Amino acid sequence: MGDLPPTNPTGITNDNDNDHHHQQQQQQQQKPTPITILTGFLGAGKTTLILNLLPQLRALNPNYTLALLKNEFGDLAVDSQLASSSSISSVKELLNGCICCNLVGSLSSALKELKETSHPDRVIIETSGSAFPATLAMEVNRLVRETKGSEWVLDGVVSVIDVENWGGYEDTSFTARLQARYTDLVVLNKWEGVSERRVEEVEDRLGDLEVETARVKSDRGRVEAGVLLGLDSSLAVGLVAGGEEGEHKHDHDHGHRKEVEVLSVELKGGQKGKGVDAGKLMGLLGRAPKDEVYRIKAVLTVGGEGEVKNSDEDVPVTKSGSGRYILNWAFGRWTFTAMGEGVKEHESSGEAVLRMTVVLARYESNKWKKKLEAGGLLELEGEEKGELVVKKIN
Repeated sequence: MGDLPPTNPTGITNDNDNDHHHQQQQQQQQKPTPITILTGFLGAGKTTLILNLLPQLRALNPNYTLALLKNEFGDLAVDSQLASSSSISSVKELLNGCICCNLVGSLSSALKELKETSHPDRVIIETSGSAFPATLAMEVNRLVRETKGSEWVLDGVVSVIDVENWGGYEDTSFTARLQARYTDLVVLNKWEGVSERRVEEVEDRLGDLEVETARVKSDRGRVEAGVLLGLDSSLAVGLVAGGEEGEHKHDHDHGHRKEVEVLSVELKGGQKGKGVDAGKLMGLLGRAPKDEVYRIKAVLTVGGEGEVKNSDEDVPVTKSGSGRYILNWAFGRWTFTAMGEGVKEHESSGEAVLRMTVVLARYESNKWKKKLEAGGLLELEGEEKGELVVKKIN
């Protein structure tokens, strides 16, 4: 099917809507659009994951929009569900082929069309379980390098597993390991109705690959937005003193243990114009183990004495006139994006040199809280180290 037009639940537009749309288009032209690759076999629960993600994004930013690029067939009922949400700006399918094989060449033009017609804040590429995410991730990275990071950025590769029906990888060959290595996060879905032994069996099969891949259990098809998605300019407004606004303001625990833990970090103090010690920050980003740390998201000031770089050094960091940047670290990769003039920060982060959210694996928060508080990782540049406050959110 072709693109579905953006929906408007009220059917009413006004000058404020038009102003926001115009401002959003301008920002999208200046900022790289993050891409999330979502893979898993038919029926694993990929669409449910997206549908449960949408209200979380609306809580963080009511105007946030997604575009969905699909590689499934005959799923019109699902498409209509997604299109009826005002958070989905467009749904586009690539048909008659596998997106990781003969359709890879079509990816660039499909993404370009989505960006020109829908101006989304993020694109989710949803593939069938037979697709090989490594090929697709490499193609997205090629597009990132080709455009010097000005158009696209790969945020993460998420694989959804139906615990009840998953038979495991056919073998533990090099190909299987490569596929797992290009998966940043495994979501264990539909585990609630099976025995603990079955869950352990699936985890053992994942462990056979000897690849350190982060994994979380969904809550009946729901995973926190902060785990699935990194921070981009349209979500930066939600980074507040108590964590990401809207993400932790309600209790969504249905009796099972939390799968992730979250730290809120704030660095303040220093003279005007002083920023984070870039060298120490880069050291933290480079050494953080991705089986312990899932996401690092921050709004920060980089002073004149330091320089930050992306994990892919072929993609340069656009200089910020104000020295303000958005940092998105996802499973060992990271990007710095210059804070645009049109991005309004929350009042709680206005005086802070750095506001950071760290999403960790279960049982890791106490260790990382002590590690950050010990010093040497997040400090101001120069002699004054600043005041660092680390709080555990959940």
